[in-house]
Amino acid sequence: MLYRDFATQEELDAQYNLNAMLPEAAARYEAFCWRESEGVRAALDHRLDVPFGPTIAEHVDVYPAGEYAPVLVYVHGGFWCLRTSKEFGFVARGPVSRGVATVVTNYDLCPRVTIDEIVRQTRAAVAWAHKNAASFGGDPDRIHVAGHSAGGHLVAMLLATDWEGEYGLPGDVIKGATAISGLYDLAPFPYTFLQPKLQLGYDQIFRNSPILHIPDAPPPLLVAYGENETDEFKRQSEEFLGAWKAIGLEGGISLLKDKNHYEVIDGFLDPESPLCSAILGQIGIQ
Repeated sequence: MLYRDFATQEELDAQYNLNAMLPEAAARYEAFCWRESEGVRAALDHRLDVPFGPTIAEHVDVYPAGEYAPVLVYVHGGFWCLRTSKEFGFVARGPVSRGVATVVTNYDLCPRVTIDEIVRQTRAAVAWAHKNAASFGGDPDRIHVAGHSAGGHLVAMLLATDWEGEYGLPGDVIKGATAISGLYDLAPFPYTFLQPKLQLGYDQIFRNSPILHIPDAPPPLLVAYGENETDEFKRQSEEFLGAWKAIGLEGGISLLKDKNHYEVIDGFLDPESPLCSAILGQIGIQ
């Protein structure tokens, strides 16, 4: 067996290679992301390509929501090797409509960089948001994070960060987290279509598998995934939350009805959707 009960790459790819398994849904997703993000940028105040690090890829797109607003930092997906912040401006629509400033992070992609570096860049983006929240009307003491797919993985890695020791920030800089259809166990990916780009070795897998690094005192966590996801995506979420709750940590789960992996984040457009209303509730907005 390559991994668990999977004997071949083809079996694993059938669980994770969604572009190949659902090409029409993938095409609709890409068109949806661009269309809705351009619409949000036409309607909302925004600041694009604000640097938080020394390289071109290290920037955020900021969607303000007034003074002293709570801040939602959103981390996009794409299996660590696809997409940019520009496709995900749409996630600001629901939160901003309820007074939540939204910061969409950008990061460099594999194979140009490693997952180690992507984790570092994502942590640096949160540190930037805390230090610079006042510049866009945000409240540095009310930072929440959310992310989808690879972004869900990166959110989980944010929760395993030594903010005091590595960044000189309060240990509770993140007040709440939502991980959507995330990837918390990286062990299967060397045996999949992703390996030529990810180039994962066992050291990287250990360092960057959130299920192996459950923090001692994290903020509340919401794990969400779609009812129509593959079995492996469901397992990833359920086992991560199980490990989280096994040591007494606060966490909940949201099963998004009739949603596949591409559709699970369309709820950001509507503050009344099950996903967005859950995130807003965690932030303290009803």
